[in-house]
Amino acid sequence: MLAPYPATHFPEKATAIVTGAASPRGIGRATAHRLARDGWAVAVFDLDPGAAGSVAREIREAHGVQAIGLGLDIADEERVRAAVQTVHEQLPQLVGLVNNAGISSPVPFLEVSKAEWSRVVDVNLNGTFHVTRAAAEIMAANKLGRIVNVASASAQRGGGVYGRAAYSASKAALLGMARTLARELGPLGITANSVSPGSIDTDIMGGRLTDERKSVLLKELPVGRVGTVEDVAGVINFLLGREAGYITGATYDINGGSHIA
Repeated sequence: MLAPYPATHFPEKATAIVTGAASPRGIGRATAHRLARDGWAVAVFDLDPGAAGSVAREIREAHGVQAIGLGLDIADEERVRAAVQTVHEQLPQLVGLVNNAGISSPVPFLEVSKAEWSRVVDVNLNGTFHVTRAAAEIMAANKLGRIVNVASASAQRGGGVYGRAAYSASKAALLGMARTLARELGPLGITANSVSPGSIDTDIMGGRLTDERKSVLLKELPVGRVGTVEDVAGVINFLLGREAGYITGATYDINGGSHIA
């Protein structure tokens, strides 16, 4: 019988990688700050190296924890491995990974080109695979890890306003990936879960909402408001924490009731 890994196995100082964490109004940035507020050291991965460094600096100044910002394309496996190795060498024990980086695609299925499909899948799915594989190897060696994939309600509803076929398919794949990781990596002390945000006020969606569109959305939301990035960040923070060690393979719907499974 495999021995359990209790909360006491959690290190006093732990590091989390958050991908796609430099967008000014994004879930990744809010999550990085929320984790830092609870004492996590944070590695900010983003395509824009200047923005990644700026967010890391914000985190150090606001929360007094270690933080580094690394600019890279997560679709580039070699760059990903180098970045994860840098985190391993410069920060405390790597425990958490938030696979947040992603790109949207509003193109209907019958209009999707092979190039567009590959562009979205290469970042949203292949990029997530690259980061997870590199990070999970370190977590497995330490017999402790927390992985959270940021999917989307579009994956469960069959598309949305800003994310159609390619986006929804790639995000649905993240749900399946997390469940598989939960089974395969659980014996190694690693949990894997997903969050599935719905209507969240970000630059990707909320930042482009007109008042008219927002009023239509509110009619579909039992809670009566559009979600915030902090709503999502709080759930991710919990799933990465020491109290969430018995939760794995789960999907947390953060959508205000617009989609109830």
